[in-house]
Amino acid sequence: MLLLAIDSSAGPASAAVLEEEKLLGEYFINTKQTHSQTLLPMVESLLSSLGKSCAELDALAVSCGPGSFTGVRIGISCVKGLSMPNNTPCCGVSTLEAIAMPGRYENGALICAVMDARCGQVYQALFRAEEGKLHRLTPDRALSVAELSEECKEYGSDLILFGDGASLCYEAFREWGARIAPPELRFQRASSVALAAMAQLAEGKALTAQELMPAYLRLPQAERELKRKQEKRENAL
Repeated sequence: MLLLAIDSSAGPASAAVLEEEKLLGEYFINTKQTHSQTLLPMVESLLSSLGKSCAELDALAVSCGPGSFTGVRIGISCVKGLSMPNNTPCCGVSTLEAIAMPGRYENGALICAVMDARCGQVYQALFRAEEGKLHRLTPDRALSVAELSEECKEYGSDLILFGDGASLCYEAFREWGARIAPPELRFQRASSVALAAMAQLAEGKALTAQELMPAYLRLPQAERELKRKQEKRENAL
């Protein structure tokens, strides 16, 4: 099984190729260039350096959200485009699951994957790490830092924070003993997306390019603003 995975759900962008569970190569970039400029050249360069082509890929994977609305759309569009010529099977991976993946060997720990969702909220999911695997305890959701702290403080030092929202939460969570993952393990990467996708493929959960869709958790800001204006007009009538 040869799998190409990409992640563009936040500021950085990355691409990785796995053969079974062996990482053949991974590119990671964190610049001010937009993902629409960097993703396809990164994929092309990675495949070329490995002596592989898109026609050889058995599957494609992408982080489908939550995350940056623009970044998620670009990543999904990229995978759809790569899939269509050969009808390559696709997998959409929760960004939060990808964030939690490096913590899977923290046996017995509670892995709290958290992203800064702005507007006073975080995107979050909780997993238990057992024998190199993650067991999901909550769905992906959006809630306030205070709400999350109140829910998680019973776990004390068993809880480890991962993700770009980890430092934001750590200021409040360390009062009751929560830990924070080191920077080199804290953020989502395409290799983690690929590992999560391998598990989906083993369970027969591949999608077609047409079936691959984003999972935003919240409406984009423009749609939220439009909804507020509509509600305001309706209340004024």
